[in-house]
Amino acid sequence: MSKQTRGAGDLLVRTGAVVFVVGAVGTLVTIAPLLLGTHRLPTPAYFVSMLMGVGLALALLGLLRSALAQRRPESRPQA
Repeated sequence: MSKQTRGAGDLLVRTGAVVFVVGAVGTLVTIAPLLLGTHRLPTPAYFVSMLMGVGLALALLGLLRSALAQRRPESRPQA
């Protein structure tokens, strides 16, 4: 296990990556029947494809939060 401290937006970036991968797999699954000439999937299956954009947005928000946290001056206790 790593001993690095977690940054401000690390959890958002990791969550966004997982959601993006789920959306990408959903996109491949929904496009496959169209390319193979089989029956279309039900409409809710196409909503899973939209998770790619949601995951990308989450990851970008995490990166933005991380960048803003690094930009802020750290408050140091005065001795």
